[in-house]
Amino acid sequence: AVLGPPEVNVTSCGNCINVTIKLPASHFREKGKLLSLTDIYEDLYYNITLKSLDGEHKRPRQKIPKEVFSTVIGDLYPSRNYCVSVEVTASVNRHSSPSPWQCVTADSEARQG
Repeated sequence: AVLGPPEVNVTSCGNCINVTIKLPASHFREKGKLLSLTDIYEDLYYNITLKSLDGEHKRPRQKIPKEVFSTVIGDLYPSRNYCVSVEVTASVNRHSSPSPWQCVTADSEARQG
């Protein structure tokens, strides 16, 4: 089974961006209840690729704490456009599809666009 793309939401927080990640739904049921990926896989990881004027940077792989969580990418240049794509991988399942690019401008004022 391929792990589907997670839902990703990006907001600006000054010279950082806040990335909210919601795990893709699984298609596995147990006793009629839809299981979440955190139920199925013991070790889930996410990779964030950050894209800006300087090109793409793959961030280190991180363990996923729960089904919906946020992470902050800091030390960014203000007023610059950043795009992120997130991929969810499991230790036992290497097949995954990354999320579509989500873009935001890192801005000193917290304005959303």
